[in-house]
Amino acid sequence: MKKVSLLFTIAFMSFTLFAQKTYITKNAYAKLFSHTVAEDISAENYKVISKINAETGDLIVSVPVQSFTFEKALMQKHFNQPNFMDSKQFPKIKFKGTFDVSKVNFEKDGTYPVTVSGDLTIRAVTKPISEEGTIIVKNGKVSANSIFIVKNIFQYGVGKPTKKSKKENIAEDVKITFKADYEG
Repeated sequence: MKKVSLLFTIAFMSFTLFAQKTYITKNAYAKLFSHTVAEDISAENYKVISKINAETGDLIVSVPVQSFTFEKALMQKHFNQPNFMDSKQFPKIKFKGTFDVSKVNFEKDGTYPVTVSGDLTIRAVTKPISEEGTIIVKNGKVSANSIFIVKNIFQYGVGKPTKKSKKENIAEDVKITFKADYEG
């Protein structure tokens, strides 16, 4: 009887450890916006992949750079070139972070403010960031959103002005809007 009880306990613990609740999306939304003297720059991306682990508070976001679309084709071309995002060599922007999972009840409808802290990687340069966001639980569905500023984009090696370009044509800070509807 002790062996059966021990086996049941081990099986239950194994199931509990590996049955972590994960929410995933392959079509989250990211928008970037920057203001310059020359003109405003805005682009949208509907191919963002994201995953939330509801047990640990881990959050992963992967943004395919070439999937950003601009109103002007020339802006999109410049954005993907080597002196800006260099999307062929650096095809993804990545974020890996965590939030305090005790602040969110994934079993109860509500709007939960969270602070997400982690590492943002752009062009193989990784910097720590901490930003505010919201996780919404409604009818068993989970969504998340955040609006934040990536300060000093030049620190990631993005868009440093060249001799031909003027500094006023490149914004130092970029506003990012992120929205995701997850499936569990």
